[in-house]
Amino acid sequence: MIWSAGGVRLAFSIGPDAPVALLSLRPRGNNGGGLPTASPLVEILAIGHGRFPGSHRYADTTIGARLRHRDHTATAHELRIVQADPVSGLMVTSVFQATPDVPAVRTWTTVEVEGDEPVCLHAVTSVVISAFHADANRSVDQVDLVHGDSDWVAESRWRRTPLRAAGLVAMDPAAHHHASRSRFALTSRSSWSTGEHLPTGVLVARDDTWALSWQIEHNGAWHWEVGETLTGAYLALLGPTDAEHQWHTEVSAGQGFTTVPVSLAVAEGGTDDALAALTRQRRATLLHRRATHLPVVFNDYMNTLMGDPTTGKLLPLIDAAADVGADYFCVDAGWYDSDGGWWDSVGEWLPSTTRFPGGFGEVTDRIRARGMVPGIWLEPEVVGVRSALADKLPAEAFFQRRGARVVEHGRFHLDLRHPAAVDHLDEVVDRLVGDFGIGYVKLDYNIMPGAGTDVGGCSPGEGLLGHNRAHLRWLDALLERHPRLLVENCASGAMRMDYALLSRLHLQSTSDQQNPLLYPPIAAAAPASMLPEQMGVWAYAQPGMTPGEAAFTLATGLLGRLYLSGRLDLMDPEQRATVRDAVTVHKRLGKEIGDSVPFWPLGLTAPAGPWVTMGLRCPSTTYLTLWRLSGASATFAAPVAHLRGSDVSAELLFPAAAAAGWSLHWHRDTGVLHIACSAGPPTSAVIQLTRK
Repeated sequence: MIWSAGGVRLAFSIGPDAPVALLSLRPRGNNGGGLPTASPLVEILAIGHGRFPGSHRYADTTIGARLRHRDHTATAHELRIVQADPVSGLMVTSVFQATPDVPAVRTWTTVEVEGDEPVCLHAVTSVVISAFHADANRSVDQVDLVHGDSDWVAESRWRRTPLRAAGLVAMDPAAHHHASRSRFALTSRSSWSTGEHLPTGVLVARDDTWALSWQIEHNGAWHWEVGETLTGAYLALLGPTDAEHQWHTEVSAGQGFTTVPVSLAVAEGGTDDALAALTRQRRATLLHRRATHLPVVFNDYMNTLMGDPTTGKLLPLIDAAADVGADYFCVDAGWYDSDGGWWDSVGEWLPSTTRFPGGFGEVTDRIRARGMVPGIWLEPEVVGVRSALADKLPAEAFFQRRGARVVEHGRFHLDLRHPAAVDHLDEVVDRLVGDFGIGYVKLDYNIMPGAGTDVGGCSPGEGLLGHNRAHLRWLDALLERHPRLLVENCASGAMRMDYALLSRLHLQSTSDQQNPLLYPPIAAAAPASMLPEQMGVWAYAQPGMTPGEAAFTLATGLLGRLYLSGRLDLMDPEQRATVRDAVTVHKRLGKEIGDSVPFWPLGLTAPAGPWVTMGLRCPSTTYLTLWRLSGASATFAAPVAHLRGSDVSAELLFPAAAAAGWSLHWHRDTGVLHIACSAGPPTSAVIQLTRK
């Protein structure tokens, strides 16, 4: 069966003696490639139904092997394939959705029961695909895996590894009568969906002629793996599982289960091309449309007030932020605290009377009077152990394990499955918007509650999944009530930069990194996981910095969302003018950033220095940010493959004062920009390349 929709063409095998399999996923109009046979489209583990042969993998499940096609329906944008297992009584539906002109597909699995016997599920794949090496016309030995690790202030560290070196061990399946049981697997546990690893990856032909990218769109626990069966290599994408996340759930007549959604994108090219396709998929499937301009936010926290806001400290910062052109001013952590212990007193979200003796309205009124929109920091899913709210809400409104409330780093965790928790958060946001005219909310999330909650008799992982989904429902309802509210997603920086949240929220913190010299690799890699126009990068220029150091930290944020901080109020006029120049350049680029796709001249997996670079490819222009770190040579060559053969003008956009220190020369035939920089490191520049 062939389904062509949107920008993709999918080929499936359907027959009476085998489960449905996805044989090919290609850009629409490309009809080559494909496998003769492939892994089952869906793999399911359930009590009483395991694997054959046994392994740790999400492959070779007995239910997956027994599934048989029952029906399918197709429209111009959606395909539904229904399969059934006569032994377990499970009926399984795979849903695929395509978007016009985007070479990508979004997919998930629903599981129902026919009959009276319930089934306890331990794992269900959102999709299994084996088509990438056949579509690429490359063997497993000729395919590489691109994947990313992440950690607090060390986000988005990508690497490229041959599949054989990653763990798909070559062996002799004929001699052993079974394929290898090895795999490469990444798992995210608990509720920091990007706290250790990234739910995004790429399988790419070694010669960069074909690539498949993916993302798991879930704000909680997930698992993905690449393995090899007798039919070839496969990619399996899942949400929570029993083995990794203490998740299981029972399905019965009238009570089914739906997996987390995932997206797959494909490109005739390398990693950059596949992630460009995934970027277009992200932009096409946003749930809440954004304005075409990108307002600049000033936040008082990073390297500035650090959780100690007062009226006296804020008023001069507000004036300075307005002077450099900020559009929003966000008061960060500590605004509710009266005794200096802001970490474990969160929960009620009432403005401090000691920090703001004239009332918090004095601060928000000044923000509006200076032409900006007031914003505020919230960490809605937690309640501090010292907060009065901890004893006001029902016990069932908090995460529990075996009857005891979960405590992590001085906080309890709200369970948004409970209506009292949701009502509390609705009251908080509605009050802040109504009383103070708040138009921007920074939603932070600084703890993890472990495997989850067993309130209601569920498995901990099932409780966490229920909370994750209730969290998304709360956000959707919030934005329906307050459609003009701008909402930032933050979790100790970027510990939860998954697309379940990013499809809903307006911008994403990329890091809590406080050292500007360590930020460039993080900022450069961030658009592999999010839209460039969502990519909030701290730009915290300080009065004590040299002009070059100040320009360095400001340039880091120009090709994303410039997220200002720093003691602007203590700067002299010349220093403040540099910040104003950066804001002006960023605002001029805003519309193009919102239409761009990222690329990496040195490769996404290049070493983190001493030269770092990232680019945005826009419809009519190309932009590059270059960072020269300690130990870097004075010259550098940046390949820009898509401009090879074109006559190009190169212009330094920022910093203007350093123009004399930069020399730019474009080589038409090789498609390489040659750069010479006479200023010593650290230094940075944003460059515009335009076809003549």
